[in-house]
Amino acid sequence: MNPEALEGTADRLLQPDPATGRAPAPARRIGLVLGDQLSFDLSLFDTLDPGQDAVLMAEVEAEARYVVHHPQKIALIFSAMRHFADALRQRGWRVIYVRLDDAGNSGSLPGELQRWMAILEAREAHITECGEWRLEQALKDCGVSLTWHPDRRFLCSREAFARWAGDRNHLRMEHFYRGMRKRTGLLLEADGSPLGGTWNLDADNRKALPRGLRGPFPPRFEIDAITREVLALVRSRFSDHYGRLEAFDYPVTHADARLLWQHFLDFSLAAFGDYQDAMAIGEPFLFHARISAALNIGLLDVRQLCADVEAAYRRKQVPLNAAEGFIRQLIGWREYVRGIYWLRMPEYVELNAFGNQRPLPEFYWTGATDMRCMAEAIGQTLELGYAHHIQRLMVTGNFALLAGIAPKAICEWYLAVYLDAFDWVELPNTLGMVMHADGGYLGSKPYCASGRYIQRMSNYCAQCRYRVGEATGPLACPFNALYWHFLMRHREHLEDNPRLALVYRNLLNMDEAHRQALWLRGEELLARLDAGEAL
Repeated sequence: MNPEALEGTADRLLQPDPATGRAPAPARRIGLVLGDQLSFDLSLFDTLDPGQDAVLMAEVEAEARYVVHHPQKIALIFSAMRHFADALRQRGWRVIYVRLDDAGNSGSLPGELQRWMAILEAREAHITECGEWRLEQALKDCGVSLTWHPDRRFLCSREAFARWAGDRNHLRMEHFYRGMRKRTGLLLEADGSPLGGTWNLDADNRKALPRGLRGPFPPRFEIDAITREVLALVRSRFSDHYGRLEAFDYPVTHADARLLWQHFLDFSLAAFGDYQDAMAIGEPFLFHARISAALNIGLLDVRQLCADVEAAYRRKQVPLNAAEGFIRQLIGWREYVRGIYWLRMPEYVELNAFGNQRPLPEFYWTGATDMRCMAEAIGQTLELGYAHHIQRLMVTGNFALLAGIAPKAICEWYLAVYLDAFDWVELPNTLGMVMHADGGYLGSKPYCASGRYIQRMSNYCAQCRYRVGEATGPLACPFNALYWHFLMRHREHLEDNPRLALVYRNLLNMDEAHRQALWLRGEELLARLDAGEAL
């Protein structure tokens, strides 16, 4: 039976009989599987019995609309959920699958859990730890007795991270990462020392893209009947959300996610180490894997990814800076930000060390700005639901930091527009790393930069109406004056930071007239933002 027929048949069987009104057969226990938990290795499956229990999955309005999620993000999750439900049925599981437009859909996950517990007369409910504090609390408070299971897709549990954090006032990823390397044995010599003699090769990951070098052509994925149906649903129900749906081309099954991963291993990993920070017009992916969304919803396994990368290095297919740089992102940064999220929530979301209150400019939702770097990063985000980490950190994030955007506003934007954005990974990255709103708890310095950094790492500036070599005047790159304005207005907080000492010496050594001109240009740019103008 093909998946489309199987899904349709299952949906009809799960509804009450129209003639008798009789409910579906009871289940002893229900296992709730969320849209970002599409893994056959969830620990709750160890507890449930396919012969007596049921798996519940639900598309609900509350999760699709609590921020204005990119339509492609909604489509990805709903299509992947439907494919996963069919795969579970083929493995013998009884799956209760609630579609967004099903009659009786309560519109929320707590509501659906309550409803189906009653319909199936279930005595127990089981669930894997959520990826968002908001949802986990809502489920805990919904009146159903839940048995919680650890999310073993991650290498470091919440409890293990809390033990590592201890009573440290500041946490540093590098220390955590070295511990994870030792724990996993990845990229180590026989004596436990790091391959190549150093733990971190980040300094070898920052090359600008040579002229004429292009990334490999990205793989394409078939839009099958299930995905076409989901795209039509999203188009009709979420046309008010920012972002375009037409370019949807992303794996929604485990098999296709593995094809995307293999494409990266074969064609991109070798160059990833050198050029992972590079940016170029018309090159949204370059040598990036583009697998973070598939990984975050459960279509790929982090252990297998790391093993594949290490094997490629040991076969001499890729250089060490590529293998280490990629593994660092997975077992270092990814696990680290998840640990911080669960360690510091819910108060973490309220932090605002600089007291920023400025609303997010409208051009973040439209891409309508003369700053070529911002237009490129935002434009591809609206088109694809994707931008790589430097476009997020040093372009759109850097601007938000320099302009004093309210942390909650920019955090909500990142959560809405990127396919891979879930609160556990988005919030620490944005509030802590991008906005430094936690006062340095996550990172030791603000990631602020002038237009010169963007010029060094991209070809954006050569095709921009603004002049990156100028800091004052009507055509000067806005990043330049805003950079110095940011440092001046937050001098009291930042000048004692040893990593900014040289910058502040340069500021103090400036001619007073030039310093004043930079301040006035910064004031003018911020006033234009306050007036609703697009720079």
